Amino acid sequence: MIRFVLKKNNIPQNPSQGKYFAWPVIEETMGLRELAKHMSEHNSGFSEAMCLGVITAMIRCIKEMILQGKNVKIDDLAIFSCGIQNMPGGATSVETFSVTKNIKGVKFRARATGSLSNTSLNLDATLRKASAVVGNSSSATAPEEGA
Repeated sequence: MIRFVLKKNNIPQNPSQGKYFAWPVIEETMGLRELAKHMSEHNSGFSEAMCLGVITAMIRCIKEMILQGKNVKIDDLAIFSCGIQNMPGGATSVETFSVTKNIKGVKFRARATGSLSNTSLNLDATLRKASAVVGNSSSATAPEEGA
């Protein structure tokens, strides 16, 4: 079940300023050890240590493949890839393009695939309002998730 709180948009000059929006409540962030333990408890036939070893090796290999310019698809989860953040304005020509002047950075991307698509999440998710309403602060930025 996904619990949520309502948060007021306090961003000045935003068309939605003063309106309330749902934000998910994050109960916990699980690490690899907790995930491996959870997996081992689901009759996988593998110990927690074996699950942890496989997950750790998979992460290392996904990083390696992404840094080689490949996408990695894990069925029913996500396609992992890298993207390039360009500087605003761009280069006026191919000759004037420079990595240091025109590229802001590289980012990690993940997009849902298969049974974890946005459509299936909308069908499978159960939502329940949490008890708190957040938004009485004078913050000019968007509220942080889980706050």
